[in-house]
Amino acid sequence: MKTILITGGTRGIGRATALQCAGNGWSVALNYVRDEQAAEQCVRAVQAAGGNALALQGDVAVEADVVSVFDAALSRFGRLDGVVINAGIVAPSLPLAAMDSARLRRMFEVNVYGAYLCARESARRLSKDRGGSGGAVVLVSSAASRLGSPFEYVDYAGSKAALDTLAIGLAKELAPQGVRVNAVRPGLIETDIHGSGGQPDRAQRLGATTPMGRPGRPEEVAAAIVWLLSDGASYTTGAILDVSGGR
Repeated sequence: MKTILITGGTRGIGRATALQCAGNGWSVALNYVRDEQAAEQCVRAVQAAGGNALALQGDVAVEADVVSVFDAALSRFGRLDGVVINAGIVAPSLPLAAMDSARLRRMFEVNVYGAYLCARESARRLSKDRGGSGGAVVLVSSAASRLGSPFEYVDYAGSKAALDTLAIGLAKELAPQGVRVNAVRPGLIETDIHGSGGQPDRAQRLGATTPMGRPGRPEEVAAAIVWLLSDGASYTTGAILDVSGGR
């Protein structure tokens, strides 16, 4: 059975991924940044679904927190087979000219710097030449990385484009060490991240304009992530998989 660490693992796509991992009987370490109650609820849900679970508080934009989260997951479970780099933020819809420096700094601290820190620790813990057993890393990007999100979130879109590039480059670095690295690019998915961007109805409203005529569900993205973590994706690395309803 596998052991998986999921950053931002207690809500939305992260939570759905944790529950599907649990359905496979896998153990899951769930990183969260502040909502302890939601983390505890997610742990109980994972356990009810058949997996072992551990909640680990930490801000991915703080190096010491990232190292501590990885250390704690390894200490508890004894090994790591996969990492889902999912933690991310969005901010209210604005054109770039209206964005202040504090917003831009935080966006890139969490979505780029934080993701790179988590990817670095994944490389250090999974690589065979560093004592690991190999495994898989899945980066949660966004369809925004190729759409640009004009007048809404060009900062968010740019941060996710960095993850696409990271997936391609890191996959080539780590393939000889038995580690596969891939990315998924969700489209308009029904999660509460839209509320944090000031548009709680955004997925429903814009989802109707996609070729499939609806928004996606977190479970549909989770299914792609879990496949990339699984042995069924053993020859897949450096891939970027769109889960966006044809958008």
